[in-house]
Amino acid sequence: MQAALRSRRYGPYTLQAAIAAVHAEAPSAQATDWAEVAGLYEALFAIEPSPVVALNRAVALAMRDGPQAGLPLVDTLVASEPLAHYHLAHVARADLLRRAGKHDAARAAYGRALALTTQAPERRHLEKCLRRLVVANNI
Repeated sequence: MQAALRSRRYGPYTLQAAIAAVHAEAPSAQATDWAEVAGLYEALFAIEPSPVVALNRAVALAMRDGPQAGLPLVDTLVASEPLAHYHLAHVARADLLRRAGKHDAARAAYGRALALTTQAPERRHLEKCLRRLVVANNI
């Protein structure tokens, strides 16, 4: 995979595999090389500019540079189709808002994600995130 990246002759699957490899090699989310992930998403977005790739790129930038770096990008994405009704975009937004200390807005974003989520395990997870936010911040 490294040889393919160095050759500059790669496609979206090579970049996706490289992103997965960076995540797999990290012992934790905090230890992930977010600069590398963000760079790989930049390259992926250049050849496959989909809304979901844009969302993942924004999250990687926020993980690298802090939530304030990714929030404007995510806000723009969730304000327009097709991500306006994509629950994971609202989950990402809620997490960035929570990390930025904007707890009321995070609660609303978690609520929007919950309204869009149909899978029971995802609903339970989001309900738990929302309860933690409320308890931790007395909202």
